[in-house]
Amino acid sequence: MNWLTNFVLPKIRAVVAKKDVPDNLWHKCPGCGQMLFHRELEANLHVCGKCGHHLRIAPDKRLGLLFDDGKYTIIELPKVIADPLKFRDRKRYIDRLKEAQNVKGAPPNRDAAVVAHGTVGGVATVICAFDFFFMGGSMGIAVGEAILTAARLAVLQEAALVLIPSSGGARMQEGILSLMQMPRSTLAVEMVKETHRPYIVILTDPTTGGVSASFAMLGDVTLAEPGAVIGFAGARVIEETIREKLPEGFQRSEYLLEHGMVDMVVHRRDLKAVLEHLLDLLSRRGQKTPLALAKPRPLPEQHP
Repeated sequence: MNWLTNFVLPKIRAVVAKKDVPDNLWHKCPGCGQMLFHRELEANLHVCGKCGHHLRIAPDKRLGLLFDDGKYTIIELPKVIADPLKFRDRKRYIDRLKEAQNVKGAPPNRDAAVVAHGTVGGVATVICAFDFFFMGGSMGIAVGEAILTAARLAVLQEAALVLIPSSGGARMQEGILSLMQMPRSTLAVEMVKETHRPYIVILTDPTTGGVSASFAMLGDVTLAEPGAVIGFAGARVIEETIREKLPEGFQRSEYLLEHGMVDMVVHRRDLKAVLEHLLDLLSRRGQKTPLALAKPRPLPEQHP
C-alpha cells in the first residue's frame, strides 16, 4: 500500500495534473487586437508586427535600447516626503504608493521616473525615462527631483540630456506641490540649455497634462514614437468644451508633426540611430568645419 501511495499515485498525478501556464505568454495588441507571443514581441521591441502599434515599455527596456551596448548606470535620486498633504480618497495616498512600489525586482523608493547616464553613439548622455506603469507616470515631487537631478548631472558631466516622458500629467494626490514641478522642471532644462548642451525630448504614449505643458515641449529637437497620444486635455473634454468634432488623428504624433509641434516621428527600431545622429551633430565642439556645412551621417530609412 505504501508503494502505491508513495510512488505510483504521485507519478499518475504528475502526468494528468494540469500544468501551470504563465499568464503573460500572450499580449493583446491595443491597436488591432492581434494576440502577440511574448518572445516575438520582445524581439520586435514591443511593436505589433501586424499594425505597427508601439506598446508601452518599462524604463529599463527603453534605457537598454538607447545606451551603447545596453550599458548604463542608474542614479540614486534624493528622497522626498512621501505624502506631504496626507491625502486620502477611497484609500490613503501612502498606501497607493506602497502598492505601486511593491513590485518584484523594483528598486526601493521607486517612483515614476528613472535617471541613468552612459554614452549614446559615444556621446556622454543623461537620460530620464518615465514609467507609465507607476501610477500612470504622474509627475509629483519625486519626478521633479528626478528631472532636476538629471539636469544637474548633465551640466556636471558636460553631457547631453534626453527626457522620455510617458505620463498622464501632474499627480493629483500632491496638489499644488505637483503643479509646482512644471516651472521647476522647466528651469531645470533651461539650466542645461545655458551650458549649450543638447536637450532632446522623445515623446511616447501618452504625454499629456502638466508634463506636455512644461519640459516636454521645450526640447532643442522633439522626437515622437508613431501613434503616441500627445496633448494637454483629453480629446473628449476638448470636444465637449468647443462643441465641435475633432479631426481624425487629433493629438497623435503624426498630427503634431504635420502641424509643426514635433520634429520627427521615429519608429522604435530606428530611435537609437536617429538619437546618435542628432547627438553627433549637436555635440560637436571646436571643429574647423562649420556645423551647417559638416557632412552628417546618413539617417536610417523611415518606415511607415
